[in-house]
Formats: sequence, structure tokens, C-alpha cells
Amino acid sequence: MVTLLAQAIVNGLLLGGLFALIAIGLTLIWGVMRIINFAHGEFLMVAMYITFFLVDRAGLNPYLAALITVPALFIVGAAIFRVSIQPVLKDPVMNQILLTLGLSLVLQNVALVLFKATPLFVQTAYTNVHFNLGPVVVQLPKLIAFVGSILAALLLWWFLQYTDMGRAIRAASQNQEAAMLVGIDVRRTYLVAFGIGSACVGLAAPLMISFYYTSPTVGLFFGLIAFVVVVLGGMGNFLGALVLSLIHI
Repeated sequence: MVTLLAQAIVNGLLLGGLFALIAIGLTLIWGVMRIINFAHGEFLMVAMYITFFLVDRAGLNPYLAALITVPALFIVGAAIFRVSIQPVLKDPVMNQILLTLGLSLVLQNVALVLFKATPLFVQTAYTNVHFNLGPVVVQLPKLIAFVGSILAALLLWWFLQYTDMGRAIRAASQNQEAAMLVGIDVRRTYLVAFGIGSACVGLAAPLMISFYYTSPTVGLFFGLIAFVVVVLGGMGNFLGALVLSLIHI
């Protein structure tokens, strides 16, 4: 019983790193624009399919695939923000919720039409590699995903704290009018923030492709957990999202 509990805790902690990366992207979008992106999980699904084809069809190392998926999801997120979300920023909250929910359904159904509902898996040279820590088995892909996610989260925190764009994002999130008065391009800042939030799932996908399936509905589970983490951790609270993700078990 003790061994099973220890194994469950380790597995939950390793998976929590991924939830942290996904939830931080979501909480960044909320913290800056006060919009809950219910299509965030579907952005992950898009990144998973891109990663799958890069790994399975093109033979690319999944971790090297991040060099493509991260900028690709930044572009996808920025484009969707510019076309559909930016026009409703000042609309009632219900309009924004319905928009992102509708976007979620559209992305899911487009994926169903293009790829069917069959889950897709990839095998890499280290998919089944593991080692023992006493009675606990640690899978190498999950450990890499955990370390990569935490490092990415810390890098994003540093970016927000110590770069000009990071300061602009924080300023725009606190007071849009004051940010404009000191010369910050708020529209551009919003677009960059939404792109960065989307790029977070662009990194999560290559990290998890070695041990998780790809399907049109893969984003539902991760998107729901990320939403719960963001709410419990404090809407827009970076540290809260990180801590709650790690203790979600």
C-alpha cells in the first residue's frame, strides 16, 4: 500500500509539471486581458497533432519538435486573437465566453473531420525507459517533461519580471489607461501576451507526446484541469497556478 501511494504521488507530481505549464499560459491570458480562453485545451490539441506528424511522419526528435511547435502556436494564438478575440475585448463577459467556447467546438470538430476520433501514439527510443528510486518507478519521458515544464515556467516568470516586454505586459494588466499614457502599445502587448500563453501549450505538446495520446478531445481533460488550477490558484496568479498544479494530486 505504501509503495502504491508513493508511486501515485511521484506520477502525480511529474504530471503536475505539465499542468503547471498549461495553466500558466491560461492564467497569463486571464491576468492580462481578463478573458478566460476556453479553447486553451484545443490549442494544446493542435500542438499535439503538429508534434505527432513531425515525430511520426518526419522522424523528428519530439524535443527538437518544440523548435517548431512553440513559434507555430505563438503565431496561431496571435492570429486567432487578432481576428476573433480582440474585437470583443470590450464586450460583455458572456460574449467572450461564448466566443472561446465556440472556438473550442470548431477546433475539435475540424480535427475530427481531418483526423477522425482514433487516438494516435508515437514510439520513441526512450518511451519505455525508466529507473527505480527505491520502490518507485520513474519514467524518463515524464521526468524530462516535468523538468522542462518547470524550467519553462521559471523562464516565463523571469521574462515577465525583468524584460521590457514583460513589464509592459504587467503594466497593461494592472491599468490599461496608465500603460497607454506612458507609451505602451496595449494592443500589441495583448497580442504578444496571448501568443505567449498559446506558446506554452506549444511546448507542453512535445514534452508529453512520448507518453500521451493525440486525439481531437485530448485538450478537454488538460484544459479542464488547467481551468480549475487557475481558479483555485487565484485568477491571474502566476505562483498560485504553479503551486496548485504541483499539488493537484
